Amino acid sequence: MDVNQRILTCLADELSVRPQQVSATVALLDEGATVPFIARYRKEVTGALDDIQLRQLDERLRYLRELEERRATVLVAIDEQGKLSPELASKIDAADTKQRLEDLYRPFKKKRRTKAQIAREAGLEPLADALLADPTRNPETEAAHYLRPAEGEAPAIEDAKAALDGAKQILMERFAEDPELVGQLRQRLWQEGELSSRLLEGKAQEGAKFSDYFEHDEKLAKVPSHRALAMFRGRNEGALSLAIRLPGEDEADVHPAQVAIAKHVGVRDEGRPADKWLTEVVRWTWRVKLYTALETELLGQLREHAELTAIEVFAANLKDLLLAAPAGQKVTLAIDPGLRTGCKVAVVDATGQFVDQTTIYPHAPQKRWDESLAELARLVKKHNVSLIAVGNGTASRETDKLAAELVKAMAPDFRLSKVMVSEAGASVYSASEYASRELPDLDVTVRGAVSIARRLQDPLGELVKIEPKSIGVGQYQHDVSQVQLSKSLEAVIEDCVNAVGVDLNTASSALLSRVAGLSSTLADNIVAQRNAKGAFASRQELLDVSRLGPKTFEQCAGFLRIPQAKNPLDASAVHPEAYPLAERIAKQSGRELRSLIGDSAALKALTPAEFADERFGLPTVTDILKELDKPGRDPRPEFKAAAFREGVETLNDLKLGMVLEGTVTNVTHFGAFVDIGVHQDGLVHISALSDRFVEDPRSVVKAGDIVTVKVMSVDIARKRVGMSMRLDDQPDADSAAGQARGDEAKNGAKPDDVKPNRGKRKSAKPAQGRAQESAQESAPVGALGAALLKARQNK
Repeated sequence: MDVNQRILTCLADELSVRPQQVSATVALLDEGATVPFIARYRKEVTGALDDIQLRQLDERLRYLRELEERRATVLVAIDEQGKLSPELASKIDAADTKQRLEDLYRPFKKKRRTKAQIAREAGLEPLADALLADPTRNPETEAAHYLRPAEGEAPAIEDAKAALDGAKQILMERFAEDPELVGQLRQRLWQEGELSSRLLEGKAQEGAKFSDYFEHDEKLAKVPSHRALAMFRGRNEGALSLAIRLPGEDEADVHPAQVAIAKHVGVRDEGRPADKWLTEVVRWTWRVKLYTALETELLGQLREHAELTAIEVFAANLKDLLLAAPAGQKVTLAIDPGLRTGCKVAVVDATGQFVDQTTIYPHAPQKRWDESLAELARLVKKHNVSLIAVGNGTASRETDKLAAELVKAMAPDFRLSKVMVSEAGASVYSASEYASRELPDLDVTVRGAVSIARRLQDPLGELVKIEPKSIGVGQYQHDVSQVQLSKSLEAVIEDCVNAVGVDLNTASSALLSRVAGLSSTLADNIVAQRNAKGAFASRQELLDVSRLGPKTFEQCAGFLRIPQAKNPLDASAVHPEAYPLAERIAKQSGRELRSLIGDSAALKALTPAEFADERFGLPTVTDILKELDKPGRDPRPEFKAAAFREGVETLNDLKLGMVLEGTVTNVTHFGAFVDIGVHQDGLVHISALSDRFVEDPRSVVKAGDIVTVKVMSVDIARKRVGMSMRLDDQPDADSAAGQARGDEAKNGAKPDDVKPNRGKRKSAKPAQGRAQESAQESAPVGALGAALLKARQNK
């Protein structure tokens, strides 16, 4: 089987699809086609693989090609040494991971001059072989035959001890480079080993935030992503030490790994003359050669798995946030709340263009409330404002009161709506080079208000201008591989933008650059032509854009919309290459194309198979009929906002048992964080998301959802709120006691000193402990805050 066929077969098996689907998809990718284009417009070719399958295929294709390149390099390198036996070549050919391939290559890899190499040069390999093959030989007696003076680079062997030390080094290296042995030990450590975390001496105070891990043991293969990353952070900050241990190693006379090594290499202690020496060789092989290397490798593997999981969580939350419901094209007034420096106010028109600004000072220390109301009313009247967006930062609830009073005062002449909007990432955008080009004459603080307004109108269109990891819907995003994180998030943004589609005549260059096939340069060129020649009248005019050729047009055209175009198909997701098919459908229906569009009854009466041909198969025809029914349909949900409860503005206002409405800001593997308008997101633990068992929180909620929750615990001193979406749940006594302590602290009482628990922690933690540590160490960096919910029933 040749290399390409091997890759195609492997991909087909992994994705559980037909080899023909894989080969066709690989051909498209190699031709430069993008994943969104393939997923949407080449369903016949790929057998309707979706964007998720295509992303997986693309990623694995790169890995397998790298594996094959490395395999070829390894075979050549070993063959050049004259050591490539048929058996070894077969093993290398069968290696299905880079790790297995490197295990096989390790004995032949060129390396620095080792002690074992020096011993071989001194002629000690026969001694090592003799003692391993026949332990009845006396080591000292055998070693006496190898004494010799120094010759060239070979050192002198002055006594039996030096000879045996050299022989030991040879066997240690041989055992440590045995691919089968290394593979067995690696697998055993991963499946049976425990990750042991301990406090470093003298670091209790500065490492207090890692107190849950001062004495912590947990099955290595089952450590959740958030706990693993928390322990790695503790190690990186010099508070914790991490080690991998096998169960029972402290109680056993001989380490379990040493037993496994001895069994594999055939060493048994039967009281023969060389048995003690060989046992010592095995012990040193484990302690010096294998343990540290395998521990480092497996901790790296754990970290890699943890990072991938964290990246998956971030990507899923980002997708939900990008596809959040848009408020639509309405004139919007945004207020970026502030106290001493005032509230920055910006007004944007229905298309998101900046039109006006001001600064008001309704709060302390100036307290110009009535004057601020009057100024806001003036702007509402002047620009016929429909929406008020209030940033959710400092003084947001106080400013929300101002907005509520404005809405009431302007009724019934103006139908205003107010919405609390997340500010996450707005400051990053306002200080960015892109913002300075887009809004060159505005102060940085006013740019932030403009971004808040636009985010309400169209979250996707505005959030693409911000570096994804600054949006704040991930966990430990600064601890993971930034290359892998960026790659994953960029793919999410690309999929979301192309799923929704982009208005060619209003989209920013940042949004256009995310369209399939378009680069930042081409996006800038499109905007430049739009500014110079006016709005595009048809998709075909894209071919007049500098450096935008037919191949790029093929990739991007279907995702770009022109709402008022002469050809109604230019406002739809129908690709220009399929316009003749759409026109044929209309002609065979005896209708004008424009009159057929939107006529659901007529379109549903058509039989898709009647229009399929060699070029356009049934999937494309079906998609076109759906698009003609609802051209340019937006897959995002209808807009709605959470209604925060009046009088509940800070943690101090929360009471146990309160039922509140809030917005899900972040979903992790252990639960969901919800903004209930108190400047601190609360946690609904996974056990409290539903009355049924929940394996994945995202099966119940996603970022942006409006949910109803009950307050189960409030810890004002530590700024933690626990909530439940099971509204029949009742707060327990511990929760009430915690709130009482918080009330004492709020009223000036000194909270009790809290000392870290230094007792031995059991590996199997109760659900309550898991909930606490999850909340403590995994609160997302960008969330408004962390909160705590003790896991209760349904453990």
